[in-house]
Amino acid sequence: MSGSDSSAPMIEISGLTKRFGPFVAVDNVSFDVPKGQVLGFLGPNGAGKSTSMKMITGFLAMTAGDVRVCGHDVETDPMSAQRLMGYLPEGAPAYGEMTPIDFLRFIAEIRGLRGADAANAVGLAVERTTLAPVLDQPIETLSKGFKRRVGLAQAILHDPDVLIMDEPTDGLDPNQKHQVRLLIQEMAQDKAIIISTHILEEVEAVCDRALIIDRGRIVADGTPAQLMGRSRWQDAVTMTAQFSTPDDAGAAEAALRSLPGTSSVERSESAGPLSTFTVFAAPRTDDTSAPLAEQVAVLAQDKGWQVKALYAEKGRLDEVFRMLTHSDAPDGSKPDTVAHNTVDRGEISA
Repeated sequence: MSGSDSSAPMIEISGLTKRFGPFVAVDNVSFDVPKGQVLGFLGPNGAGKSTSMKMITGFLAMTAGDVRVCGHDVETDPMSAQRLMGYLPEGAPAYGEMTPIDFLRFIAEIRGLRGADAANAVGLAVERTTLAPVLDQPIETLSKGFKRRVGLAQAILHDPDVLIMDEPTDGLDPNQKHQVRLLIQEMAQDKAIIISTHILEEVEAVCDRALIIDRGRIVADGTPAQLMGRSRWQDAVTMTAQFSTPDDAGAAEAALRSLPGTSSVERSESAGPLSTFTVFAAPRTDDTSAPLAEQVAVLAQDKGWQVKALYAEKGRLDEVFRMLTHSDAPDGSKPDTVAHNTVDRGEISA
């Protein structure tokens, strides 16, 4: 551990740029990460996420910019900076002929750990990543999930001040993902952590802050709640109710449109007599007006509607992501942010 000033950012990045010939992969990226923060790094394929992480860790030379880890310049003093970092790159490279236990002992040795310190560090890393069942199997024979966990174990083995992890839950099953997320939250108390991920549920679950990068540039920076606040779906209310006739359903739609907190209403017919309405919230002009969900619930009760389901949205991070990043369409157009509600709300391609 470095014992660095806790009031200073543990990761400081200024003007980070990487060019490959005429192509600009990372374009003047700047941000800080303080102790105790988990930063989610989001972006579509080719946005510059992995390239940025390689430069932050000193594994790829930057074209321009400055990166400091706990006060150490990654370019001019890489050894000091890298001693304080744990890095899980994409693909979790390891020596395939080694077993996990031999590989972790090797990592402990090159990290300068000896004797009981090395044994304790390896044991804790194995426990935290639940590698015990495969410790003596060659890494090349392991599943993708176990290989990923070997990579995670080597990244945390020396208890680094800073963790940089590229897709830390890639290849893990749902239970393993949950365990890793809990581990990240636990470790974040005294570390600065950057993770890249395409799982939006992961951002909401473990990240205090998220950056969205597109074509090498940061296009959004905020807490998950702040980013979801930019979504059309923030505070929207979805209600499914049973009506005797189509006219009754039409009257209900008109009543929902008349609410002072409504900006628009979308209606979809369900099976049989059921109708589903999505009521989108108008911007609140003051704090005295009732939330839209409360207005809808009161209206439904007053009208005697047979409500089968009613819930309020927090906002949709996937919609904000699509709104801020470029699509892969040949004409470069962005996808319609309202019509793509069939996209999985838990994941995006990255």
